[in-house]
Amino acid sequence: MLCNTGSLPRKMPVPRRDYSVDRMIHHNATVPSTQPDAQVQPNNMILLKNATLVDGSGAAARSADLLLAGERIAEIGHLTPPSGARLLDCTGLIAAPGFLDAHSHSDLQVLQGRTEKTRQGVTTEIVGNCGFSPYPMAQHANAVHEFANSILCGQQHWGWPSAAAYLEALSSAPLASVYSLIGHGSLRIEVAGNEQRPLTEAEMDRMEQLLDEALSEGAIGFSTGLMYAPGSCAPQQELERLCRVVARHGKVYATHMRSYASGLESAVEEQLELARRTGCRLQISHLQAVGRANWPRQAAVLERIEAAAQHGVDVAFDCYPYTAGSSTLTQLAPQWALDGGLDALVLRLRDPLLRQEILDETRSCMEVAWTDVILTSVASGRNQSLVGQSLAHIGDLRQQDPAETLLDLLVEEHGEAGMISFNQSPENLRQTLTHPLSIIITDGLYVRGKAHPRLHGTFPLLLGELCRGKRWLTLEDAVHKITGRPAERFGILDRGLLQPGYYADLTLFDPAAIDSKADYDSPEQRPTGVHHVFRNGRQIELPPEAYSAVDQAGGESHG
Repeated sequence: MLCNTGSLPRKMPVPRRDYSVDRMIHHNATVPSTQPDAQVQPNNMILLKNATLVDGSGAAARSADLLLAGERIAEIGHLTPPSGARLLDCTGLIAAPGFLDAHSHSDLQVLQGRTEKTRQGVTTEIVGNCGFSPYPMAQHANAVHEFANSILCGQQHWGWPSAAAYLEALSSAPLASVYSLIGHGSLRIEVAGNEQRPLTEAEMDRMEQLLDEALSEGAIGFSTGLMYAPGSCAPQQELERLCRVVARHGKVYATHMRSYASGLESAVEEQLELARRTGCRLQISHLQAVGRANWPRQAAVLERIEAAAQHGVDVAFDCYPYTAGSSTLTQLAPQWALDGGLDALVLRLRDPLLRQEILDETRSCMEVAWTDVILTSVASGRNQSLVGQSLAHIGDLRQQDPAETLLDLLVEEHGEAGMISFNQSPENLRQTLTHPLSIIITDGLYVRGKAHPRLHGTFPLLLGELCRGKRWLTLEDAVHKITGRPAERFGILDRGLLQPGYYADLTLFDPAAIDSKADYDSPEQRPTGVHHVFRNGRQIELPPEAYSAVDQAGGESHG
């Protein structure tokens, strides 16, 4: 997608937007629901009869009943209905643990009660990925907000000063149990501003302190986004010091690496070396080889990861079941151009000499075809008609080179635009999805436009087209990769398996019907075959159309 050249940032004066800390920080912030039709109905005791259990461990499916009592699974077997228990006939349905999305960007939407994940059967999400988290926000709240909102897609006013404050807000999330990583980008900006420079010793000490506090307060781990400024400028020594803090807590370090294209091997090796030197538990995010010329690199890096695991490195990776990815359009530009934030980027793009330098570097580092990059969202009204079009096509419409089109769009939209990029081969995708070290995720992004279909259909697609149809995985293996495996990996207790004493998180689906119709043209289409979803013993009631194949209402717009 882009290469990191190591060039020094080009300094320019940057005008600052007028957001005060008081307007940005809400210590006990909650986000009003945008979907009041999703309601959770309490139940004291429920007996699920005649289910086929796929328990999340990878063990073979078996027939059994499940008794739910309050928030927990009370008993599993061939059971006589207790007096007063509600009965639910599950004949023909698979009972699986509620699905766990281990790589989510719904940091704000989980507080709104959004149902895109719930319709797929998701009951647990891990947010704070790729270096983006909605905390800590105090000293440099404006800059953290601008940085993180490019991925989190929130309203104007959000933010929490600490992990403790954000986790307190998450305790009221209506539809999912949510765990958070603290993002390196947010942490670094809070300490040093959105500047690409070596940190002072005092700043490094402060970062270590804030990271230690966040992990002590309940953050489940630490994430980096090393293709996003300012994380892209962080040297390995900075990351090593922070990973040592993570290792002391025994938690997970998840990384969006520096490169997934021509620099894939060196990027993987950097992360493996960090794990070797610090003892941290390494989770490589959305592993893939980007760009046709780089597809052969994947097999080699998988061998490196396997060898490291065999020699005692605690390493795993995750992947999503699509050949295309999604991100912010600024990722296609050299990241030094974002030193100082979006205002600074626009100023540089309006300077003829700097623009030419940015243009040349963008062209030289582009590792996918312009026809494979699709505009998914814009901030203004002027370019809404271009959403869904490739940058190559938009360039043709404007009678200009696609790279020039990219830079013009970044200026016109003040950097607030999104994209889908077709990156992988189907063969490579199958290789990662079926690998024993992989976890399967959505990596779903909310956008003000046309989202990637993974936001609506990841897990039904996995269990339908890829398991039932193509037989890439057995149903038991696939369920394990989205339940028990990620729960164990991230140290989430009492979730991810169907066992007595575990929280009663369940997804019941028809194995012959589960699937996703969501595609890149119509991503909002809802999955089929998901019949019932329980979280903490309470059935989540969705309107009947929640389980239909098509919904024209969509689900990406935000107030």
